[in-house]
Amino acid sequence: MQLRPRFRAAVLVAALAVLASGCSSGSGLSAGDQGFVSGDGKVTVLDEADRKAPKTEVAGESLDGEEVALSDHLGKVVVMPVWGSWCAPCRAEAPLLAEAAKDLEDDGVVFLGINSRDPNVTEAQQFVDDFGIPYDSIHDPDGRTLLAFHGTLPPQTVPSFVFIDAEGRVAGRALDKIGRSTLYGVVEDVLGHEVSSDREKS
Repeated sequence: MQLRPRFRAAVLVAALAVLASGCSSGSGLSAGDQGFVSGDGKVTVLDEADRKAPKTEVAGESLDGEEVALSDHLGKVVVMPVWGSWCAPCRAEAPLLAEAAKDLEDDGVVFLGINSRDPNVTEAQQFVDDFGIPYDSIHDPDGRTLLAFHGTLPPQTVPSFVFIDAEGRVAGRALDKIGRSTLYGVVEDVLGHEVSSDREKS
């Protein structure tokens, strides 16, 4: 699988500009996941022919106790941040994600987070309030929700991002904290066109 031309530069920038490693990391891809990693191994975009739907339904209770599901957003590109209130890089990138979720809405992009390993939902809710996060997150204190991505592009760090295409298939992944140019670059590759928002904002 080749990186799309528009995205190669973004991957290079991301590789040079990583300011902090993830709060937790895996020991590498399993044999079933080999072949998916490109660039520096932290950002992956799959060609359409290589995309698969998650193994099981990605759904659960939101931080407010409401049932939410990835399938609710079929027909739209979905950005799925994996985060925890205990994670310093998650806090650092939260303002960017809050802005991007609003910024990309007109392009048919929605955000649905996965709140990982936060046993106390109150702390996760406080995180959302503190940073003005406008999208729902599935509360996943034991990591079970993440098992749905086994065999595709499983998130292996917190923070991580999974990108879902309009057909509900896993189209990309980013491991660790990412910047604006990388986030928007992956979204554009999954959409297949540039977004209408102002990417020059800091």
